[in-house]
Amino acid sequence: MAPGLAPEIGFPLDRYIARLSTVETAPVVGQVARVVGLLIESNGPAASVGEICEVRTGRGAPLPVEVVGFRDGRLLSVPLGDTTGIRPGDPIVSRGNALTVPVGPTLLGRVIDGLGRPIDGKGPLGAVDQAPLRPDALNPMAREPIRTPIGTGVRAIDAMLTCGRGQRIGVFGGSGVGKSTLLGMMARGTEADVVVLALIGERGREVRSFLEHDLGPEGLARSVVVVSTSDSPPLTRQRAAYAATAIAEAFRDRGQHVLLMMDSVTRFAMAQREVGLAAGEPPTAKGYPPSVFARLPGLLERAGAMRGRGSITAFYTVLVEGDDHNEPIADAVRGILDGHIVLSRDLAARNHYPAIDILPSVSRTMPDVTTPEHRMHAATVREWLATLRDNEDLVSVGAYVAGSNPRIDTALARRDAISRFLCQPADTCGRLTDHIAQLAALAS
Repeated sequence: MAPGLAPEIGFPLDRYIARLSTVETAPVVGQVARVVGLLIESNGPAASVGEICEVRTGRGAPLPVEVVGFRDGRLLSVPLGDTTGIRPGDPIVSRGNALTVPVGPTLLGRVIDGLGRPIDGKGPLGAVDQAPLRPDALNPMAREPIRTPIGTGVRAIDAMLTCGRGQRIGVFGGSGVGKSTLLGMMARGTEADVVVLALIGERGREVRSFLEHDLGPEGLARSVVVVSTSDSPPLTRQRAAYAATAIAEAFRDRGQHVLLMMDSVTRFAMAQREVGLAAGEPPTAKGYPPSVFARLPGLLERAGAMRGRGSITAFYTVLVEGDDHNEPIADAVRGILDGHIVLSRDLAARNHYPAIDILPSVSRTMPDVTTPEHRMHAATVREWLATLRDNEDLVSVGAYVAGSNPRIDTALARRDAISRFLCQPADTCGRLTDHIAQLAALAS
């Protein structure tokens, strides 16, 4: 190019010259030294923790790996795919790639995997932006106070455990008590603008069944679904949880109200347990290394309402092992979130769906988003439920004599009406205002 040509045509060379100073012109290469289980040890390259590298095995596409630590001068990384075919001396290449995920409105109605690749057979994602997988922590002073209720379409939640925009709630229950069905009901009936659903560690058979029966075409049309099945590598399962959160954050930053649902955060913790133990961390509570309890707040605190932007209302399912609601992950998650919904196996066995046990469940923001009348009606129904539970054995054996206690008489008279109110077919959804009115009618 002749001197002076660029200024004549107004070509902006300055920013390209500045960019050249930061470009790595030659890849930094190391060599694989050892593979033990999930862990790949290599001599080099010069990479930082969290960076993505590639192992070139000579068998098809390079294998992406994430750097998780260092030991005795060696790089420790965990694969994002199958390690079959790796040999000693295979080159491992670092190009300084940051962890990103595709985001944007073109993802609506699509199903992607933990690496951001479409798996629904609908072709490429189209024009998308890239967002960091793990952005900096939010400034707590930038959060908006939770003052606006959000309808979920589920009567028991809207009336008795009312949630607010920007709230984070845990759904606690064992296997087979209806967690996925409850999420599907909320995805179809929510008043949020966008739904982002993460299926972490699910059985492959259940993914399509959930999309077609629980979520349905209506729910999928305004949803983004991120899937990482149980046979995926642990880092891919982890990445799916972070990717779903980053996608929700992108919609929130556009001023939209997002419902983020993750099933389940327990399997995210199990994936980190596999990674942590492989990297040499000591097992602590029930075999979970310390990094698990450090990662949970970093993931769960990203939801919420932001001042001048939209909000992320999040529901995280927690799979309690052996129906023990005090096991380490359940206890840690309960302490982080703004409320918890307990699903009861006993109620499910009685064909009571959704199997929400109202008495041990709580929404910590309900006083901020409801009227005094609403809270009074909910408290009345709670008192009836507590009275019925306290005297269940006495009534079932016929030892209670009608008229002995007016509180028990009132609760018994309302028992069937309460049960009908808290039960709801999975294929029906309602509005928040209607559910509040039905609660008032029940409590009057």
